[in-house]
Amino acid sequence: MTKSKEIAKAINFYDSQYYFNRELSWLEFNRRVLHEALDHRTPLLERLKFTAIFSSNLDEFFMVRVAILKDQVQALLSQRTPDGRTPQEQLEAIAQLLRPMVVEQHHLFEKVLRKEMASHGIHLLNYPDITREQRFYLEELFKQRIFPVLTPLAVDPSHPFPLMANLSLNWAVVVKDPVTGEEKFARVKVPNILPRFIALPKELETQNGKLNHWTGIPIEQVVAHNLDALFPGMIIKEYHLFRLTRKADISVVEEEADDLLLAIQQELRGRHFRGSVVRLEIQPSMPKSVRKMLMQEMELSASDIYEIDGLINLKDLMSFMALPLPELKDKPWTPVIPSRLRHFHQPSNISQLDEAENIFSVIQQNDLLVHHPYESFSASVEQFIAQAARDPQVLAIKMTLYRTSGDSEIVSSLISAAESGKQVAALVELKARFDEENNINWAQKLEKSGVHVVYGLVGLKTHTKIVLVVRQEGERICRYVHIGTGNYNPKTAKLYTDLGLLSCREELGADLTDLFNYLTGYSCQNYYRKLLVSPVTMRDRMIALIRREIEHSQNGEKGRIIAKMNSLVDPQIIATLYEASQAGVEIDLIIRGICCLRPGVPDVSTNIRVISIIGRFLEHSRIFHFHNNGHDEIYIGSADWMPRNLDRRVEAVTPVEDPKILQNLQNILEIMLADNRQAWELKSDGSYVQRHPGKNEPERHTQNILMEMASKS
Repeated sequence: MTKSKEIAKAINFYDSQYYFNRELSWLEFNRRVLHEALDHRTPLLERLKFTAIFSSNLDEFFMVRVAILKDQVQALLSQRTPDGRTPQEQLEAIAQLLRPMVVEQHHLFEKVLRKEMASHGIHLLNYPDITREQRFYLEELFKQRIFPVLTPLAVDPSHPFPLMANLSLNWAVVVKDPVTGEEKFARVKVPNILPRFIALPKELETQNGKLNHWTGIPIEQVVAHNLDALFPGMIIKEYHLFRLTRKADISVVEEEADDLLLAIQQELRGRHFRGSVVRLEIQPSMPKSVRKMLMQEMELSASDIYEIDGLINLKDLMSFMALPLPELKDKPWTPVIPSRLRHFHQPSNISQLDEAENIFSVIQQNDLLVHHPYESFSASVEQFIAQAARDPQVLAIKMTLYRTSGDSEIVSSLISAAESGKQVAALVELKARFDEENNINWAQKLEKSGVHVVYGLVGLKTHTKIVLVVRQEGERICRYVHIGTGNYNPKTAKLYTDLGLLSCREELGADLTDLFNYLTGYSCQNYYRKLLVSPVTMRDRMIALIRREIEHSQNGEKGRIIAKMNSLVDPQIIATLYEASQAGVEIDLIIRGICCLRPGVPDVSTNIRVISIIGRFLEHSRIFHFHNNGHDEIYIGSADWMPRNLDRRVEAVTPVEDPKILQNLQNILEIMLADNRQAWELKSDGSYVQRHPGKNEPERHTQNILMEMASKS
């Protein structure tokens, strides 16, 4: 028996010491997001943006992940995670790790960014600092625009504690009756239908004698300093700001729902109010008496309270990105049109194109890879679907829609295709978290136009990103496909890094035909020619691909894996990667978010390296590269290596077979692995260390390099 096999036999790859906790790893990801706001190299308004993203991410984390853990604790569940923690232990570890991060975030904003804003003529004022003229203006604005929409709610024996909406910002007000001397409590919700930051008119924008780009004040301060209008004749004793977060994940027992659409609509109506409160953000000045009452009414413990020293809800800082100050933002980037598509970009009428000019003939020549946002989504994917909708030779269009925008050209194209008599089918995932209501609205619009709409599968989320176009070409039927890593959303396609493959390979067309039959009808399909499909074949096939690298390495050949994805959580995949590392396979992982694998552990993961890249574009693409003893195989698709993607979602990952595209993807991976500006290396203790250029070493910034390459193409 060889030494490596002796070690493999002695080590249990599922031992908890070899795994990081999923929730804590996610918090470390959000710390890297916050670092973009901390980094002085990031332009000012982009720093505000990343501060806002950090807060927005935390909101969702509490609404979903923390809420699930609290439910498990309440249900007395003690099942341990792969890293060995119970739900209660995870909640305690989350609070311990998160609280200093929140303090750091607010210190950054209050002590650093606010001053930076002021130095660039952006003044977010506090009420005590405003001039008399500004005060008069705000008092008048309060009377005309804010006061009419406010509703003070008393809390006493005849007025029960009010039901408060998720993520609402509220004033806890203590008033005193001047006649009886009795103190009473009331709640005033800060209206979210008005801008969070009230801009002052130009003539009142002067600050320190200089004209500024923007001057304003948080709306909650305007409300607070005009509370006497809401409680006439009462004495305002004190007021304290707070914000609550509720559980917001939708739970529908699909097997018992006669109508999934109706069931989710009913759940949505109560989501903002029904879910239990999982976090309460307050200011440190809130007295114990008020704090205690809020905790009792919301059934919270001290561990659920987060004291915020400064502005509560920094998510709203995102609004400052609308300021017309390009010098304080990243240099603008306009996605380029892929070179093979430029000659027919946005034709006024497809009938004006001859056979050699349409997108289908381009795809017939060779597969086409599109890389967003470096390459234009509208000039490629939207154009593909738009031409399919107008082309009289196209017989049918089928696609999945997980998240999109209601004003998308894709939705319009599908409607146009259906109205012209084409067979159009759209699988709309109603369970796309926090997009359920939006999906319902435009899905119903599609249905009314004659599109065959399917609302997902019972027990599974349909997360795959696929389009199938069936076209009559002479005596034969041709199938064209798009298989992508990202949503069919033109807005996020400008922000998220994603890949898409356009092809007319017969086996891919046949596979997508089978997959759509599975999605829209009844099928026990368990075989696909090329695609790796969850929950059917993907897990076993991915493990087989890793094991093939192990065999190559054990046979004295080169074993090599490069995998890029959002998250790596699945214990079976991780254990197989550990086995591969022991066998000598060199493994590089580019994991943007959660990584539960522990790299660099002697005798276990010595040959595994993990980096995370955080920057202006959200790294969302999934690429899986297996060296295969020089016969490289690369796959792209919608799935991460997580149990939910492999077992509880419909996902599709496609092999890439065109040699030029294979080389292009390898180049992308190598560029990312060489990044020394946005890349963070994961250490065996769970910490991340940001790379920096060495002495006399050029800065290798993935996104800048890829933008430069795209602009020269």
